[in-house]
Amino acid sequence: MRVSNITPNSFTFTFLLRCFESFDALQCGEVLHSEILKLGFGSSVFAKNTLMDFYAKCGNLGLARKVFDEMPERDVVSWNTMIGAYTIHGNQEYAIFLFEAMPERNLVSWNSVIAGLLKAGNMELARSVFKRMPEKSDVSWNTMISGYVKLGDVENARAIFDEMPEKSIISWTAMVSGYAMRGDLQSARKMFDRMPEKNVVSWNAMIAGYVNNHMFDEALSVFQHMLIDGNYKPNQTTLISVLSACSHLGSQEHGKWVDSFIRKNKFDLSVPLGNALIDTFAKCGDMENAKAVFLRMGQRCIITWTTMISGLAVNGHCREAVELYGQMSLEVVEPDDVVFIAVLSACTHGGLLEEGKRVFYQMVNKFGIKPRIEHYGCMVDLLGRAGKFEEALSFIKSMHLEPNTVIWATLLSACKTYRNGELLESLTRRILEQEPNNPSYLTLIMNLSSSIGRWQDALNFRVATRDQGIVKTPGCSSIQIGNNVHEFLAKDTKHPQRKEIYRVLGCLNGHLKLCEVE
Repeated sequence: MRVSNITPNSFTFTFLLRCFESFDALQCGEVLHSEILKLGFGSSVFAKNTLMDFYAKCGNLGLARKVFDEMPERDVVSWNTMIGAYTIHGNQEYAIFLFEAMPERNLVSWNSVIAGLLKAGNMELARSVFKRMPEKSDVSWNTMISGYVKLGDVENARAIFDEMPEKSIISWTAMVSGYAMRGDLQSARKMFDRMPEKNVVSWNAMIAGYVNNHMFDEALSVFQHMLIDGNYKPNQTTLISVLSACSHLGSQEHGKWVDSFIRKNKFDLSVPLGNALIDTFAKCGDMENAKAVFLRMGQRCIITWTTMISGLAVNGHCREAVELYGQMSLEVVEPDDVVFIAVLSACTHGGLLEEGKRVFYQMVNKFGIKPRIEHYGCMVDLLGRAGKFEEALSFIKSMHLEPNTVIWATLLSACKTYRNGELLESLTRRILEQEPNNPSYLTLIMNLSSSIGRWQDALNFRVATRDQGIVKTPGCSSIQIGNNVHEFLAKDTKHPQRKEIYRVLGCLNGHLKLCEVE
């Protein structure tokens, strides 16, 4: 353009600055700044506003403020740009100073200051500015509601909501999310049911609220109502929340339905959605479908590999999990500390002692990852399961972290397997020093004492446990019968579906022997 002697105008510089902004090319912008001045556009409010915005978005507030101060003439956009820049960079004091100095304000000015104060957590000042507004838009009201919701102050959010002359879907949805975040699902559901109009975001808020509060059956129920309604098509956010509920309930059928829905509606199998599907199938024990999803994914991240490796490990495909880790290494995926926990767990469950040692030392020496207590726990468990007690003790002494109760209890579990009572006293002492009232560890000590014939010790622990009122929390499980998932406690004799559950299990296994386990 310059070679052709075509004179640029202010719009030319605007487009160029937007281009440089996308590359964060501050130096190119500075060169263009000098061109703007040379070509006589220094007095153009439009060009200077764009230049000021460019500097601010590149993180150079000093240059942005210099442009602002040198402007012979400013409009409301100039002031709003500078206020927004200070707000984004957390300098609320200067933002308020400029706001108060403005000769003329518009809705953007008021909303920018309120949003900045809310981001800084200054609700009192934000509320004061909000009350001073000569007129309020839907954005103004919703900004205040969202600000209170993020701080967990649902009462004040509700007060603002009730004052609104006209409530939008955004307002209703914000209140649903607010109640759900506080754990008040009853109020959230009442608000959701009262909504005069809903959109997919509203349904997602309600489903996610149930999932985040571990009410998975209710989450699937809302999802089913969403489908029955027929006016709202689930999006990826919906499906990820639903898959989370499925994985917690072990509902394989719902997981398969979601997978079928994705393929039928030609959804893009994004990384988060693919990861959620793999996790669901893995937790349901369906590794064939988990593998199929893994192979279908066009892109994978470290979480994808970790989820797949972990799924293979917990479902007994331990050697395959280690082989998948090797494949990951060949694909030049940078591992993190979490994936090594998954691989070491696979080695532990599969009794792959040498592979576990190799992976651990590879993690430390090749990738320079500092072991966490979970990595040490896996290695102690691996050595203990192999009966290498002396090596396990030596390994514990070499740890750069102080061993916690889990480490000692892990070794004690191995002693129970091998009926090795030599370490019982020292391990018991260490466990009781750190967590004397943990019912799981006390039960483990009692069982080991009984297994090696130390009945008096086991009795003493049992009496002490009962005298102190220590109660072991009963386990919770779930089973899918038809299209329904039923949750029940291990000793829940009053569950209405108990007989049906046992009948189905009996049919599957040929026989079912019931025992009451301490």
